Amino acid sequence: MAKKILVIDDDKDILSILDIIFGDEGYERVLCNTGISTEHIKILDPDLILLDVRIVGFPKTGAQICAEIKKERDLESIPVLLVSAELNVPELAQSCGANGYVNKPFDIDKLVKKVKEFIN
Repeated sequence: MAKKILVIDDDKDILSILDIIFGDEGYERVLCNTGISTEHIKILDPDLILLDVRIVGFPKTGAQICAEIKKERDLESIPVLLVSAELNVPELAQSCGANGYVNKPFDIDKLVKKVKEFIN
């Protein structure tokens, strides 16, 4: 069974690119262009979450969503990678308990390699 990646990013172009990239790699993809609740994440049951830091139109940041994920016993073991152009993304990732981060703009090969580190 294919591993499932949940991608949360408000940029539909980024979602499309990641859908193609991870589809070609054989992953099941769930794409979300807005924030998401921890209850919804439990239902989706992803193997990894790629999470944008700034989600336009959603009251929480990706870092806040990540912190909520890591506080939930049922979700804390799911790897979360922050994806952001923010200059302080390493600090944000550490402060919210993310397992890692990827800088935007990202190198596709490095992104795929980073994801494989956590779910293969």
